[in-house]
Amino acid sequence: MSDDLRPACVLLLPRPLDRFILRDQAEDLLRGEDVVAVDPPRPGYGAALRLPAAGAATVARRQASVLLRRLAAQGRTPKVVVLFHAVQEPVAALLRTRTNAELWYWRWDRYEAAGDAGPDARRRLEQLHLRALSQSSLTIASSVRLAELAEGQGRPVVLSPLAADSFPAPEPTVGTVALTLGHLGRRTDWALLRGLGERLPDLQLLLVGELHADECAGDADFAWCRDHAPFAFLGSLPDAAVAELMRLTDVGLLPFRLDPFNDAGLPYRILKTARLGRLTVVPDLAGVRTWDRAVVVAPDVDAFAAAVQAESGRRTAPDLELRAWALAQTAAQQNAPLRERLRAMGLDAG
Repeated sequence: MSDDLRPACVLLLPRPLDRFILRDQAEDLLRGEDVVAVDPPRPGYGAALRLPAAGAATVARRQASVLLRRLAAQGRTPKVVVLFHAVQEPVAALLRTRTNAELWYWRWDRYEAAGDAGPDARRRLEQLHLRALSQSSLTIASSVRLAELAEGQGRPVVLSPLAADSFPAPEPTVGTVALTLGHLGRRTDWALLRGLGERLPDLQLLLVGELHADECAGDADFAWCRDHAPFAFLGSLPDAAVAELMRLTDVGLLPFRLDPFNDAGLPYRILKTARLGRLTVVPDLAGVRTWDRAVVVAPDVDAFAAAVQAESGRRTAPDLELRAWALAQTAAQQNAPLRERLRAMGLDAG
């Protein structure tokens, strides 16, 4: 390597950065001007496990040369090489030999004991792991147990537990949680939902049901709802899972457009939500008034927002009278008029 190359701490990424489990900590280190990262060379570090020793050594030499050329193109030479997995040891060892760099071994998992590796792979991983330990001047451990294991083998250790900087952390004491269940497409009033989200920016809305994005192409309100973080599109779920979600919510929503088709309907979701002791806020539709005990009619978006907000806290204080009413709306109850007419005709209706 040329003497004019600037020394650097080189992170040997086992995967591209956006898919690396230690991404947050890697990105933090990369804020330093002298820390650089290199993506894995082809065919990937794990390829060595599938090759005989001679073939694995050939691949490692080629990969080390590729990485050094990449670094040289950036005007860099390794002073510290950080490896994150034992399969990187052959390449890391070559970099150390060719540049006299110091090796740091970052242990975030005990992969040589993983259940998805066969006996041969485990033995090979254990060998590579011990070689990585012996050649590294520092072991970085993600857990106290990993630190204990390294210390037990006489290695210097720094404890550096995991970070989750990039994981979303919305306000945990959200005021209201709502759920809408069913078709998400042309029947949905996306402008109403957008207006609701704009008026109640902290409203957590769970949208359960099949999403028909093709029916909403070019709809700016739909696009806004998709991008609004507190709106979670969960897809279709089994009834049991939906019922458990309802236990965590305050109120149901029926965000239907005002049109003749929707006006006549009686959506199941109203009764399903009521069985958990929650009201459903609905637009000014005629059919839903069949179950006026279970709905709050909101004629416009401001009224919708106010009705939703009024139900905040219901998840810990369900309306037990509403629940009792809903549980009484059985098939036998609803079929009673039909059964009476059949009996009047002399038929056994059960």
